Amino acid sequence: MSAASETPPAASGTSFASAAPEATPGSAAPVGAAVPFSSRTVFAAAHVVADPYADTAPDGPAVLDWDATLAFRRHLWSHGLGVAEAMDTAQRGMGLDWPTAAELIRRSAAEARTVGGRIACGVGTDQLPPGQAGLPEVRAAYEEQLALVEEAGGQPILMASRQLAAVAAGPEAYAEVYGHLLRQSSEPVILHWLGPMFDPALEGYWGSDGLDAATETFLQIIAEHPGKVDGVKVSLLDADREVALRRRLPNAVRCYTGDDFHYPELIAGDQRGFSHALLGVFDPLAPLAAAAVRLLDAGNTAAFHKVLDPTVELARHLFEAPTRYYKTGVVFLAWLSGHQAHFTMAGGLQSARSLRHLRRAYELAGGLGLFPDPELARHRMAKLTAVLGGDA
Repeated sequence: MSAASETPPAASGTSFASAAPEATPGSAAPVGAAVPFSSRTVFAAAHVVADPYADTAPDGPAVLDWDATLAFRRHLWSHGLGVAEAMDTAQRGMGLDWPTAAELIRRSAAEARTVGGRIACGVGTDQLPPGQAGLPEVRAAYEEQLALVEEAGGQPILMASRQLAAVAAGPEAYAEVYGHLLRQSSEPVILHWLGPMFDPALEGYWGSDGLDAATETFLQIIAEHPGKVDGVKVSLLDADREVALRRRLPNAVRCYTGDDFHYPELIAGDQRGFSHALLGVFDPLAPLAAAAVRLLDAGNTAAFHKVLDPTVELARHLFEAPTRYYKTGVVFLAWLSGHQAHFTMAGGLQSARSLRHLRRAYELAGGLGLFPDPELARHRMAKLTAVLGGDA
């Protein structure tokens, strides 16, 4: 029998109940946001739920299940997490086109007002066709998205732009474009530095192939616009570099870790400071992440580590190379947890990870106690194994 066709082991150590009754997500999602954390500002970058019955091709526009997508955001807010909307976790540039992202931002921001949840939203240039834009077009695309986010009531997150990376001749182009956007923003924004492990098209961002030179450009842009940058999201998967960067930030500028490999140590910090968080891995880890930060709020750093450190093995598995496909594992775990009724993704990305990878994610998540209904998770894992691996 091949490994792919074996019946998956039960994540909780009990026998596999493949005959367990199927369930669908209910409408009893929490309706309010929990009290915010006091020691850290924490966002989870939220995934979107595709409509499995939409007649669309992998390269066609995404069609979302709006009820399930918004219900998941209420789940995050109910634990006290902020929602980072329309980011790469939501498949920006990998299935989610700008018109759908714009509608997502509008709907989620309205939902945030209803429940009292915090929301920040991605601002990019993905409405532009690849390789056909100059700096004026890139700047105008950013402006369009910035205006929409501000009008919707979300905090802007200026995301890294593939189109800017393709056309910028050096650091000066980044300083020009970002400087213009920061001057016209109506409130402090979050700057997002996304490394090429998440998107290969972002190689050499900030106008330099070397990270040291890129860091200098990044810091100079921040320094030249005091009061305009709330914080920076750093997604380079390099803890030492993040610590060095945050120690050089102005006192009023937060460092939001985007490091899904080293987040416990970065959030806990040291005697010279700490990172806040804006993480894709906090989408599946929301209950544990919230519990851990509450412990940190109470000054119990040891208990914080006891809760959050064991989650790193799962995070590193989900974000293993090619890292940009971590989204598949995130949606897979949402399905196993009962947050959505299917494992279909925009752009067909449910096929981006192997069955072996998904089975390991199931085992690790089960070991952490992440599944509200372990029987449902086992049942769904068995069905997926039968479809993708064949009958034994």
